[in-house]
Formats: sequence, structure tokens, C-alpha cells
Amino acid sequence: MTFTACITGATSGFGKATAEKFANQGWHLLLIGRREDRLEALKAELSEKTCVETIALDVRDTEQVISALSTYPTTLAPLKVLVNNAGLALGTSPAVECDLAQWHQMIDTNTKGLVTITHTLLPRLIEFGAGASIFNIGSVAGTYPYPGGNVYCGTKAFVEQFSKAIRCDLLGTGVRVTNIAPGMAESEFTLVRTGGNQQAHDNLYEGANPIQPEDIADTLWWLANMPDHLNVNNFEIMPVRQAWSPFAVHREK
Repeated sequence: MTFTACITGATSGFGKATAEKFANQGWHLLLIGRREDRLEALKAELSEKTCVETIALDVRDTEQVISALSTYPTTLAPLKVLVNNAGLALGTSPAVECDLAQWHQMIDTNTKGLVTITHTLLPRLIEFGAGASIFNIGSVAGTYPYPGGNVYCGTKAFVEQFSKAIRCDLLGTGVRVTNIAPGMAESEFTLVRTGGNQQAHDNLYEGANPIQPEDIADTLWWLANMPDHLNVNNFEIMPVRQAWSPFAVHREK
């Protein structure tokens, strides 16, 4: 039997790698992203392997999300997996120096957008029943805060708690929920966060052997194909070369 995976933020990084992984295994895809040109290029590439439908939208636009997903494409197999991957970090400054608009953009994308997509597609996942899965892409930043993380860390902590809470609500439906919490991962993440600073990107990942998007795609594939009676509640994954830092202490002189 063929299944469908819906992936948000599908045009780069984890989303794109996951789309490629599931397409290679014959799954149908419903891909969501802001950049229509990239979506269409990805659809052209993956349609040679499987059935692909795309929706160009910004997950922050609640009315657009609900309207676009109110009708499920008849070309697709039943929806079994939702990957809430759309998200971003903006800025690295201390809170007092941050741009409030960037804070709002992170909140609206990482939390509001995620819950809107989830709420809209939840009836279809419940209809599928046992084995259906919601994979929310959180971050180790939701557990381990750091200077300059402020609102980004807060939104990822929300993703973890939201994942656990709806898991409680879905008890008895067969629908699984997992919070995926990656550590340092090499993608467009840092370029977006720093406004396109390639040097900052290169400095962060140099010599660290970071997580690659394909690593997360492989993880999601494994989780999606676990026995239906099992649920991984929280999946934290970091590069071997990354660990926790000591607590910061400010000392008076």
C-alpha cells in the first residue's frame, strides 16, 4: 500500500532531504514551502519517482493554510506522516538589542504555523489511525538555552511541550507524535539567521562534522516505519563533536 507524507519547509535542508528520501521509497508527497520556484523544481525532480503535489504558502498565514489544505488532492494516497519542518532562527543578539519584528516572525513561524498545519491536517491523520505519525522538528535549543537564543529557544521549547501534550490528546487514536531535537546541523539555517553571512556559516561548522540534512531524513524514515504500537516521544540527536557547555557565571570584580 502506498502512503503520503506532508512536509512543510520542503524547499531546503531537512525538508528537501526528507522529501527525497520518502520519494525514493515510493511514498506520495504533499510538499509545502514559501518559495514557489524551488517547490516546482523539486516537484519536477521527484515526480519522476512518485506522485508529488505542492502548495506554495507561508505557514504564518492562517487563512491561507486552512484554505489550501481544506481539500486533499485526489491524486495522493492516504496521509500517514506529517513533518512539521518549517521554522527559522533570526538574529544572535542579546534580548535588549533584538529586533522585535524578528521575534514575532520566529513565534509566528515556529509555533503558530506549526500548530495551524497540525490542527488542519489532524482529522486526516486520525482517520488513517494506527501508524500515522506527526514529526515536529524542534531543537536541542528547546532544552539547552544559550546567549542570543532568547525567542528561538523559547519557540523550540514550545514545540517539545506541544508534541507531548497532543500525544496525550491523541491517546487511543493510534496517531504517534515525536519531537525531533537536532543539535548542530549544516543547512541554510545559519545563513538565514545571520542575514546571509557566509563567513559566519563557515566558521560555525568548520571542523565540527555537523549533522547533515540526510541524517535527519534517515531518522524520520526509521521513525515512520517503526511498528505501529511504538512511539518515540522525544528524539534528541547531536554530532559527536558537540556537547553541553559549563554554566555561565558573571563574577563581580
